[in-house]
Amino acid sequence: MRKIGFIGIGKIGLPICEHLIKSGYTVIGYRRSSLADFEKLGGIAAQSPADVGQQADIVFTCLPNDEALEEVVRGSEGLLKSARPGQIVVEFGSHPVSVKQQYVAPFAEKGVTFLDGEVSGTPGMVTARKAVIYLGGPAEAVRKIEPVVSSFAELCMHLGDFGAATKVKLVNNFLVALHIAGTAQAMALGLKTGVDKDLLIKAVATGSGGSLQFGIRAPWMAERRFLPQQGSAAGLAHYLDTAKDLATDAGVATDLLDCLIGVFDRAVPNIGERDVSAMLEYFETTRKN
Repeated sequence: MRKIGFIGIGKIGLPICEHLIKSGYTVIGYRRSSLADFEKLGGIAAQSPADVGQQADIVFTCLPNDEALEEVVRGSEGLLKSARPGQIVVEFGSHPVSVKQQYVAPFAEKGVTFLDGEVSGTPGMVTARKAVIYLGGPAEAVRKIEPVVSSFAELCMHLGDFGAATKVKLVNNFLVALHIAGTAQAMALGLKTGVDKDLLIKAVATGSGGSLQFGIRAPWMAERRFLPQQGSAAGLAHYLDTAKDLATDAGVATDLLDCLIGVFDRAVPNIGERDVSAMLEYFETTRKN
């Protein structure tokens, strides 16, 4: 179990791989673009997802969209080609439960356990081992991978059956988006008052109105430090749309969620590839008629 596979080595995957390598694991990795940064860390490049699966009993994937997940699992050189009994595959990318669910049976036919995984945290939090890992699926498989996960996250939570991790991530990211938008509007107001910005941030962060997102992003907003991107506005907007579907299916009112979706829809085009903290500009320039 000292050899781990990782597919989709991006902003989240690369620091995870670095932690794994520093913890003594041999990491076999694959992504469609360059693996130079991964190899500099000591990772071993594979030729395909199937090649990764051939060499590792535990494979983590962190894929950006549904199409990439389909290709990695069922493509001509996908994981199902080298799948074998006892293997565990965990997808950390965010997809609707229905999308992830469709791979459970094909993997099970090969004797592979497919787990629903999510990473709660920014790339910086992953680098600092402050991200939380959510897992959904059979408890036995979760127990087997927990020692591996502990090398790159302080907290690993088994949340129940397959799909539970995705559902909790949607609830979590609804609040992340809400807190960031609230921080942006609050900072737009606070910075206009003329008070010392550092004292403003300290007072709110340590007061009853503070939040994790305020503590992280209010200083960036005050300094207009929107690069490098730690969180994508477009990515959060996508989570909100998926959360809306989940809420509708659950029969939960979406008044606040609808308002937040509207704010993100209007703000995202101007934020572009900058950090979502740049939402500050939306509240500074938008006037309600």
